[in-house]
Amino acid sequence: QVQLVESGGGSVQTGGSLTLSCEISGRTYGKYTLAWFRQAEGKKREGVASIEEDGDTLYADSVKGRFSITEDTSKNILYLQMNSLKPEDTAMYRCAAAPYGGSLFHWGDFQYWGQGTRVTVSS
Repeated sequence: QVQLVESGGGSVQTGGSLTLSCEISGRTYGKYTLAWFRQAEGKKREGVASIEEDGDTLYADSVKGRFSITEDTSKNILYLQMNSLKPEDTAMYRCAAAPYGGSLFHWGDFQYWGQGTRVTVSS
């Protein structure tokens, strides 16, 4: 059973930065896609960034050039570096894992989810 635990959320002002972490345990054999999703109040869940086992990354247009997804495979930690934050980035952020690969644009592909960490960006 894969378990994901996020941390690093908080409150920042516009233009600030945060780094989210997701500790991953219980991962077994598979071709994993790891990703960050977010959901703002009253809005649909949105894929933010994903990373494949070969290192390929994909970003939502809304965060390209500002966010960076990386994985420390030695520590089994997934990161999301968020720079130049905007009020519209305010949301609950959750990491997710798809053992057989998944699309950032189809959250149903992801079998395992963390509980989330909240990010609030004030103007």
